[in-house]
Amino acid sequence: MATPLTYDDPHAIGPYRPVARLGSGGMGTVYLARSGGGRAVAVKTMHASIASDSGARTRFRLEADAARVIGGRHGAQVVDADTRAETPWIATEYVLGPPLDEAVQVAGPLPEATVRALGAALCGALGQLHSSDVVHRDLKPSNILVTAYGPKVIDFGIARAAGDDRLTRAGAAVGTPAFMSPEQASGDEHTSAGDVFALAGVLVFAVTGRAPFGQGQTAELLYRVRYGEPDLSGVPADLLPVLGPCLDKNPFRRPTTSELAAQLHDGSGEFAGHLPDPVLHDIARRATEVWQISPHRLPAPPAELAGPPSVPAKPMPHRRLLLVGGGVAFVAAAAATGAWAWRRGSGPEPKPPVAGPSNSQLPKRKLDSVWQIQVADPPYGTVPPAQPLAVGDMVAVVAGKGLGGIDALSGSVRWASDQMEIHWQVATDGERLVRMLIPEGSEYNAGKPGGFPLSLASVDLDTGVADDRFARFTDFNGVISQNQVLCTADGVVYAAAGQGKYDEYFLASQSWSVFAVDIRTGKRLWTKPLPSRPDRTDRLHFLAADVIGHQLVALQETNDGKVRVVVRDTRTGETRWERPLDGVAPSRMQRTPATDTRNLYLGSGRLRALRLSDGAQVWDSGTSSPGRTYGPPAVKGGVVYAVEKGRGLVAFDAGSGRALWVEKGDGNAGADLAAAPVIGTDCAYVKRASALWAVDLSSRTPTASYKTTGDRFIAHEQARVTIALGGKFLAAFPLK
Repeated sequence: MATPLTYDDPHAIGPYRPVARLGSGGMGTVYLARSGGGRAVAVKTMHASIASDSGARTRFRLEADAARVIGGRHGAQVVDADTRAETPWIATEYVLGPPLDEAVQVAGPLPEATVRALGAALCGALGQLHSSDVVHRDLKPSNILVTAYGPKVIDFGIARAAGDDRLTRAGAAVGTPAFMSPEQASGDEHTSAGDVFALAGVLVFAVTGRAPFGQGQTAELLYRVRYGEPDLSGVPADLLPVLGPCLDKNPFRRPTTSELAAQLHDGSGEFAGHLPDPVLHDIARRATEVWQISPHRLPAPPAELAGPPSVPAKPMPHRRLLLVGGGVAFVAAAAATGAWAWRRGSGPEPKPPVAGPSNSQLPKRKLDSVWQIQVADPPYGTVPPAQPLAVGDMVAVVAGKGLGGIDALSGSVRWASDQMEIHWQVATDGERLVRMLIPEGSEYNAGKPGGFPLSLASVDLDTGVADDRFARFTDFNGVISQNQVLCTADGVVYAAAGQGKYDEYFLASQSWSVFAVDIRTGKRLWTKPLPSRPDRTDRLHFLAADVIGHQLVALQETNDGKVRVVVRDTRTGETRWERPLDGVAPSRMQRTPATDTRNLYLGSGRLRALRLSDGAQVWDSGTSSPGRTYGPPAVKGGVVYAVEKGRGLVAFDAGSGRALWVEKGDGNAGADLAAAPVIGTDCAYVKRASALWAVDLSSRTPTASYKTTGDRFIAHEQARVTIALGGKFLAAFPLK
């Protein structure tokens, strides 16, 4: 999805004029640009910070060479390049089609016939590479663009000549873990057989909607790829004997691309004839919208936010130094009418994405955000994802160099720290903001025997300064990065912390506890032990937590990568009940639990209600509606709302689980199952493709859409806006 140019993006790249950003990665940035004659092209540039590195320049040149090898039939045709320029760049055709992962998001898992045609065409693409002794090494859904004439393979940033390991550090696993070959995950040579393994994983994803080795932390994925069996449930029976051998751990037993192509498809028919209608509609939409994008450049950040360009204000412990990201945390953008918009002419509106409602229900015009600002990734990465927090009349979020406070009504940045706060160490009850502090004296000395005391402080909402330290505990090591603030409610903070030696990861020798602290007195109310973590894991103990009455409802990740509900008495810390959640991925549960005074509601698969008092199952959609899949739920006014796969927004009675209604319209198949709906007074807000849709709760029909890069959404009740975070932007949309 295109996003605005930043204030420091180039005004020209060779003979091309940048129009918008298409993406940014470790090597460089990709722009939508236009030639002097108006031709749309994609231009990839190398980051200036690495352009002086000869090895990086060589990789960039090899990327251009590999793109030329695959050619315009199977890849994005290289139309121009200057790899010797001060800032090297490559210009390719602008491919009119979605990445495969977005195609699956729009249309759902693809039909077997589509996947067979797709796979055979990709075999042709890889065969073209392999015949020139080039291996791709990073084949994944986002690197495959689906066009009406066939798929195109892109991003050859780590492609290389077969057998050439001069540009790869020995023993290093280079690529994308979920689609790596076992030999690649082990740091061994990745041959053409490794590309076949990755292709099979891509086709499993296309036909089921999930990767064959699941998702999670890198270490887990690499282990499963090397030693685990692929999950092929949901793969059509006729495809199992075709894809199974491609996923053999032994590369010598895998078929070649030509052998695989012969088993997948006979080559009959036009490729477009094998594509489902939602994908064809999305291709047509993109072909129209690319000509409607107006160049828009975000303004430079205010001087008071810019600060030192890359050096933090004070020294930091070793891990913070390793993970600090350069750049400004928050960049103010235009308010009221949105930071940018699609240019609209006097002609007819383009057809809407098929993931939205039918044409008869489409609003007469698309609405912009109330406000939008550009934000950087949080300093400690995006796993777990940083969440926006509604506190008073502000939105607080950790981005760039630390915590920032943004006016919820206007989007103006009130303050931004440079303290490198860790986003899982900040929490709010809606009125107070609480965080853990970096221990004094720990700079460059995080490994001190015995560690440093752990401190908790309230953040001044006017200045962002955390100078109100209300608790200090010497029995916890405050330097350990995996310490967490779970939540805060009724003047009490709930946290988890470790004792023992500091390390970048968990250590089995560390001991861990969950505890409660009275903010007013700073006294610890109770402390309860937690299981130790294995050496070298970095999965946090808690995925999410909230307080309901006298119950601390927590979702914990176990050492075997599963999710467990643990409900404690807030007054004593004693466990009231706990139970495992089978079949739920931890990454799907990293959000505040959906609860009311009676039940805990769970989705991300089956939709079910567990009684808060004892954990008994109250109702389960798997009983009344077997086989249906739901995203995470929201509950309000005795009604549970969730997005159902293939049907859109649905509503259930919270007490009985009785189905109340289903969203009307014929464009609901692409509704996003990753984000919980946001519920206002008159409307519910759900994500579909690259838009946030408002669904009227009375008529049960979509009434408005808002272009968004967000993937995390919360309601800011006081400001009456829906806050969206994701894709490098924080934005506000109406909440009605």
